[in-house]
Amino acid sequence: MSDFDSSQRPPPSPPIASEKVSIERKIFFLDLKENQRGRFLKITEDVGGRRDTIMLPAEAFKEFVEALERLIDFEAKL
Repeated sequence: MSDFDSSQRPPPSPPIASEKVSIERKIFFLDLKENQRGRFLKITEDVGGRRDTIMLPAEAFKEFVEALERLIDFEAKL
């Protein structure tokens, strides 16, 4: 049995900044948030009410964007 009590967890803090991207039947929510471990980007994909979420720590933003730019360049050449 765990000593962790979920009722002691602080409520989620509101985003520092948010963006919403709608593409066809998908909606992407990008929320910049912060907790005791630092800032992070919460990326949520909503497809017909089904949601999937990833968390990206702020330390990874630059590397993530660089990888995305490489993929955009590659796709543009196809």
